[in-house]
Amino acid sequence: MPRPKRKAAPPITSSDVDSSLRTEPKKSTTKQFDRIDNLFESYANKSLGLIDPDGIEALCKDVHVDHTDVRMLILAWKLKAEKQGYFSKDEWRKGLKCLGADTLPKLRKAINGLKKEVTVPECFEDFYSYAFQYCLTEKQRSIDIETICELLNVVLRSEFPTQVNLLTEYLKIQNDYRALNIDHWRNFYRFFKEVSLIDLRSYDSSQAWPVILDNFVDWLKEKEEKI
Repeated sequence: MPRPKRKAAPPITSSDVDSSLRTEPKKSTTKQFDRIDNLFESYANKSLGLIDPDGIEALCKDVHVDHTDVRMLILAWKLKAEKQGYFSKDEWRKGLKCLGADTLPKLRKAINGLKKEVTVPECFEDFYSYAFQYCLTEKQRSIDIETICELLNVVLRSEFPTQVNLLTEYLKIQNDYRALNIDHWRNFYRFFKEVSLIDLRSYDSSQAWPVILDNFVDWLKEKEEKI
């Protein structure tokens, strides 16, 4: 009986190679998410299924960053966190994957370098607006003066220390506003960038500034006259 002829093995095509290689990234991504999920569980409130304020405080201790440090606010911005003091599992997964942080040492390193994320003006402006929105509770459209002052110190003090000191001093003694909205907040940053406190003539009240800044400039002028 003659031996059957062996069929030649079909040539390996690029699609065969691609399909075999494609499984590796999926496995790698799955393992990465497993590690990210494990990190989440180590800080999450099991009954809520969220990282709550206690979990964030524990995270701060582990990454050696104070909870009032601007980097924690930048982290919330990177995670696109919707509720102040809470991180959902979805926010955590997407945010940490974006940061390339799937272990505590990697997360610590990522958080330490977060200030670089807002060095680009467009990124900072987005972060700056987010900081206000993040501090709003449900149905709120404005934030009380005390919280605004705290937020100014966290977000802008490092770049504009003198301006922040004077503005917060004024906000605490004025009686016209108990709370401020997003328009006030955005104009504070614009004011710091455009107006020189050394020469207040650079302030033009006709340029649609909010009234609170008109009053602030008047207060500064009175303060100068007393010196």
